[in-house]
Amino acid sequence: MTKLKAVVFDWAGTVVDFGSFAPMGVFVEVFKQFGVEVTIDEARLPMGLPKWDHIDAMLRIPRIHDAWKASHGRNPLSTDVDDIYRVFVPLNEEIVDRYADLVPGARETAQALRARGLKLGSTTGYTRSIMARVLPLAKEQGYEVDNLVCAGDLPEGRPTPMNMYKCFLDLGVWPGYAVVKVDDTGVGIEEGVLAGCWTVGVALSGNEAGMTVDAVRNASADELAVVRRRATAVLKEHGAHFVIDTVADLLPVIDEIEKKLAAGQRPWTDR
Repeated sequence: MTKLKAVVFDWAGTVVDFGSFAPMGVFVEVFKQFGVEVTIDEARLPMGLPKWDHIDAMLRIPRIHDAWKASHGRNPLSTDVDDIYRVFVPLNEEIVDRYADLVPGARETAQALRARGLKLGSTTGYTRSIMARVLPLAKEQGYEVDNLVCAGDLPEGRPTPMNMYKCFLDLGVWPGYAVVKVDDTGVGIEEGVLAGCWTVGVALSGNEAGMTVDAVRNASADELAVVRRRATAVLKEHGAHFVIDTVADLLPVIDEIEKKLAAGQRPWTDR
């Protein structure tokens, strides 16, 4: 009987930084420095991509593209993405430690998974220089993983499956259907789907909801239901097999996946 061997987690919006807020203000500030006003909602649209690709995707949003052309007298170029990226990364490094609190339940979920004999992997749209600030803070809170694959580590990142393939190699696990990918973004879900993994989207702690812990706790059931439905629809559209509120709700899903594996089901047949 095939059993699960590993769970691979995203970082911001999944296990740290409830609501995925760390990059948002930086995107707004950096684009302003280059003469273009952007909104938080626009900055959230490409979330999950490597940050160079994220900036490139923002410049392709029609309103931002037109605003850039109006400000600079020409269409944005890849060299402009390079310039914005060079400013973005150090600014994100400066503030990311303010947004490194664990999502409630992340530590306990990780401990329970290890107790079951599962390995813990991770991928992220952050660079290694940014994650160098996050890793020790997560460790201080009791959360550690067995590997880390960052934006820029491989020739191509999300939504390709390359990050997941690197996780398989680092963790010594295979096949893909013995691995679960947990993420709050569509492209993060896609990298799991394309690698043949089970995928679990997190709706309320992530980018799609964009809410703080307190905002979620203080929202009414009806308000949360609206946010949950919207986030779930997006994550399902990208291929999520399951959608939960936060990683604190993961263990029952792991049990369900184990049952599916025992019955001979595979991710690509479970639609």
